[in-house]
Amino acid sequence: MDRRRRALIAALAAATVAPARADSRIVLKRIPSSGEELPAIGIGTWQTFDVRGDPAALSPLREVLEAFAEAGGRVVDSSPMYGAAESVVGELTAGPGLRDRLFMATKVWTHGREQGIRQMEESFRRMRVERMDLMQVHNLADVETHTRTLKEMKEKKRIRYMGITHYTASAYREIERLLKTRQYDFLQINYSLGEREAEKTLLPLARDLKVAVIANRPFQEGALFSHVKGKPLPAWAAELDIRSWAQYFLKWIVSHPALTCAIPATARAEHIRDNVAAGFGALPDPGMRKKMVEYFDSV
Repeated sequence: MDRRRRALIAALAAATVAPARADSRIVLKRIPSSGEELPAIGIGTWQTFDVRGDPAALSPLREVLEAFAEAGGRVVDSSPMYGAAESVVGELTAGPGLRDRLFMATKVWTHGREQGIRQMEESFRRMRVERMDLMQVHNLADVETHTRTLKEMKEKKRIRYMGITHYTASAYREIERLLKTRQYDFLQINYSLGEREAEKTLLPLARDLKVAVIANRPFQEGALFSHVKGKPLPAWAAELDIRSWAQYFLKWIVSHPALTCAIPATARAEHIRDNVAAGFGALPDPGMRKKMVEYFDSV
C-alpha cells in the first residue's frame, strides 16, 4: 500500500472516530446489573400520549417518536395508569425499524397476582411487544405480590429488567427497604432541581446497590419553567453545550452519578429534539452542579 493511500485511510478513520464538536458525543449511561448502555434522555408518556385514538392528536405524536429515535433516544416509559398511552405508543412504534431502536418500559398498577398478570399481558398487547424491556411496579402498588411475578417473568424471559417506581419523597423509606432486598434492576423516582430530596440517601443507596435510576417529573410538571420565566441562562451554560432551560434542567439531573435516564414528556417534536440534545456533549462535574443549583435558586 503506497504512502498516499495509507495517509488517506488514516485521515478517514480519524474523521470517523473524532467528533466534529463537543456536542456531537451522545451521553450513554450503564445499567449496573447488566452493563447495557442507554442514552441519558428518554421520553415519558403521562398525559401527553393519552389521546384515545384521536387522529388529529396522533400525527404530532408520531412525529415526536420519530424525532426522538432519530435524535438517538431509546427509553419510552408508559403505564396502564396513563389512559390510552400504552396503546398509542404501540400503534405509533409499529412501523418497520422504529420498534427495534427503542427500549420499551411500562408498569403494573393494580392489586392481586392474577389481576397483575392480566394487566401486564394487556400491556404487552397494547404496546405490541413480545418481550418488555422493563416492567416496573407502579407507585409500589401491591409491590410484594408483583415482585414475585416479575421475578418469574424475568426467568421466563418475558421481561428483561424489573423495577419499582414512585413520585413522592414520602415513599423513600419504603423504597430504601425494598432496594436492600437486591431484587430490582431499576428504580424510577422524582428528581429535579425542584425536588432534590432523593440526593440525601436514596440515590447514594441505589448507586451502592448497583440499581439503575430513572428520573420522573424532571421539570416538576412545568413548575421549573415557571420559576425561571423571563430569566436568562447564565453565560457559563454555553460551556456545557446548554442552549435552553430544558437542557439546563436535564443535564443537571443526568450528571448525577447514580442517574441512568430522565424521562421528560412532550407532545411537540421541537421540544423532544431540544430535550434529547441535553444528552449530548459535556455534563457538569460536581462543582458545576453546585453552581447550577445556586444560580437556579437565585433567580
